[in-house]
Formats: sequence, C-alpha cells, structure tokens
Amino acid sequence: MPGFHLFRVSFAAVRGLLTLFCLFTAAHIHAQSAVWQATSGEHSIYLGGTVHLLRPSDFPLPEPFETAYQQSDELYFETDVAGLNDFAVQARMLQALTYTGAESLRTVLTDEAYQALSDHLASTGMPIQMLEKFKPGLLVSTLQIMEFQKLGFTPQGVDTYFSARAIGDGKPVGELEPIDAQIDFISRMGEGKESEFVRLSLEELQEIPEAMTQMIDAWRRGDNDMLATLFVNDMKQVHPELYDSLLLQRNNAWMLIVESMFQDADIEFVLVGAAHLVGEDGLLSQLQAKGYTITQLP
Repeated sequence: MPGFHLFRVSFAAVRGLLTLFCLFTAAHIHAQSAVWQATSGEHSIYLGGTVHLLRPSDFPLPEPFETAYQQSDELYFETDVAGLNDFAVQARMLQALTYTGAESLRTVLTDEAYQALSDHLASTGMPIQMLEKFKPGLLVSTLQIMEFQKLGFTPQGVDTYFSARAIGDGKPVGELEPIDAQIDFISRMGEGKESEFVRLSLEELQEIPEAMTQMIDAWRRGDNDMLATLFVNDMKQVHPELYDSLLLQRNNAWMLIVESMFQDADIEFVLVGAAHLVGEDGLLSQLQAKGYTITQLP
C-alpha cells in the first residue's frame, strides 16, 4: 500500500509517541539523576525514567543507569521491546493503524484540517496521498518522527539500548503491558475528534526543537519537577481525557505489577517513559504515598 515504507520507519519508533504526547501537550526531591531506588524493608527495585528517542550525542547515558543495570537481576519495560521487531506484530500494527475500505483521512477530517495537513506535507515535499490511509495516531507519529530525524534523533533510545544489553547478557526481561495494548491505544488516538487532534498536533510540531532541548536537559538531571511542570501538569489541566487514558490508568495498572516485585529477593530495574514517573499520579509519588522509601541515585 502507499506509504508502507513510511509505516516501517514510523513503526521503529512509534511507541515513542506514547511519551511524546506526554511531553507536548510530583514528587519534590532535589534533582540528581533520572534513576530512583524504591525500598521496603530489605527489598528494593530501581526505576528509570526513559526517553524512547535519542541522538547519538546523548550517549553514554547518565552513570546511574549503568549502576542500576549492573545491580539488577531483571529488567522490566513498558512492553516487549524486542517483540516490536517481529513481523507478525508489524502486520497487526499495520492492520490496526490504517484505514480500510473507503475510509481515509479525506473522509474523517474536516476540509480545514485536511488542507492544513496537506499544506504541511507539501512543505516537506511529501504528497498527502502517501499517508492518506494512516489513522491519526500513526499519522502524527510519522510527522513527529520526521521532525525528530531532522534534529538527529533515532529510534535508539534508553529502552532499545537496555533491551539489547539484557538479551546479550542473558538477563531476564519482562513487560508491564502487552504490545497489543499499546497498538490499541495508538489506534484510538484522536478517535471522534480527528480534526482537532490533527490540527493541534500540527501546531505542536513547531515546538519540538525547543521542547526537546528542555526535556532532554531535565531528563538527564532527573529534574522531575521541571518535567511535570512543563508537560504532565499541563496535560492534566488542558487534556484531562488524554491524561486519564495515557498516564493515570496505565500508571495505576502498572503499580500492581511494580508492588509485586517487592515480594521476591530479585532486584528489578523498571524502565518506563519519564512522564510515567513524575507528577502527583506518577509511579514515584504513588510508591511514596504507600510508604516505600524513595531515593534518587546521584
């Protein structure tokens, strides 16, 4: 189908969309790093805030990531990172994230939104027909990835880096939610409000260079207050429905798995998008509220 090559490019980093929406649309502890240790009695786990897309210049990662990796027995990611490369998974994603039959962006978007999208694509030299069958979630992901590529970002982020490390070292890995859950979430992005979703996303594309500079700096320093203030708190106020589905519901579900990790002697290293750690509903605040001792690694 038209745009299949672009689909494959987007697929390589499409999960980053879940974090990018957190960033473009707390626990108050002095910033040291993006890695934390949660302790209950003699049991502890590590939690690392990740960025799914990074530039080669962002490596090596801050030292606390390596410390937590070396001291952990098992790694947990948001989903099965290695499984994202499976052809069967890609086929399911292609089916879920594209329109079938007569439905297309032309039929779901208003004339104004469709024209704005067409104008934007024309400025990049890409005809809109190449993306005509993309659902809004995949469309916006593709547009964002294109902007990130201009800034030197690649799909090699914290998650893919440590997933490959763990596989190579024979270290067990787990996930907090299945791949199909993430595919389903992306496929429903903007559903019922496709035109507003696309128009707002086009506006936010202009903010990517400055926003990413601020975000990467705050992430490397583990400045959770800054991340929450810049991105998460604003989403909660301006886009409460997105906040609820993207962050709150998933954080609450993940907490059940995270708490179960304290029941065995193994030390887990949980790596999730940085936005899932910060703010009053973030994993760190939830753990702290339940009485776990939270320590930020220097």
